[in-house]
Amino acid sequence: MSERASNRIFDILNVLIIIAAILVCLLPFVHIIAISLSSSRPIMSGLVTFFPREFTFEAYTKVFSDMSMIRSLGFTIMLTILATVLSMAMTIAVAYSLSKKELRGRKWFMLIIVVTMFFSGGIIPDYILIRNLHLLDTVWALVLPGLISPFYMIILISFFNSIPKSLEEAAEIDGTTHLGTLFRVILPLSLPSLATLSLFYAVGRWNGFQDALMYINRPDLYPLQLKLYQMIQNNQVSELMQQEGLGMAQLMPESLKAASVVFSTVPILIVYPFLQRYFISGMMAGAVKG
Repeated sequence: MSERASNRIFDILNVLIIIAAILVCLLPFVHIIAISLSSSRPIMSGLVTFFPREFTFEAYTKVFSDMSMIRSLGFTIMLTILATVLSMAMTIAVAYSLSKKELRGRKWFMLIIVVTMFFSGGIIPDYILIRNLHLLDTVWALVLPGLISPFYMIILISFFNSIPKSLEEAAEIDGTTHLGTLFRVILPLSLPSLATLSLFYAVGRWNGFQDALMYINRPDLYPLQLKLYQMIQNNQVSELMQQEGLGMAQLMPESLKAASVVFSTVPILIVYPFLQRYFISGMMAGAVKG
């Protein structure tokens, strides 16, 4: 078999594998969308696969009429923005400092941070710490514990180290301080990495519910994922739907769950197209040291 034919077979296999991976990721979401747009009868009969049957927006009407869902959506957006901004600020500050080889104790700082990647106090000590700090039922219980990811910080250190030192030296010759060099030279050159890490932080915070499950009891501080988790686990429905009585009996809980899943997933998906141009280059950040 010629080399050209082998390469063609290899390319076809790669395409087939990629298509299979895309379908594995995409089809469950398409199925959820189909259920959310179907009426009760075909869902109960198991007729809904990848296309809606007896098309209806009733489940979405119920979800958008539920003020507790809207409140959780607003709180989750605020929480995600707050956590992402603070996490990026802390990660940049630590990564830039540790990228300086002249920093005294740099290796010890790195060692202390890296150790946390492999060992943690555990769930119970974490809960006791949050309780003793009087952070229970506050938004800070969802922000402070995950303020810095050591893995993301190491990625950013690698990217900062890949920036030519001559640029920083030129800025210093012009009289720029370390802070000015960071904002005027380093950060503008690091946009792909910053955009990618911001996306990782935002998605992680948006999808997180375990910490809210442990630390939050106030319904007005329920993130969207926690509310969705409770709905699925306890087969609960919204307060508005409970008040409607007969209307609830006619609507399958499965369609409500599916509509809630779509409701909680779509907002974070909207962010991806805006960061796509940075994402690929950001994923390669620090992979090759120049």
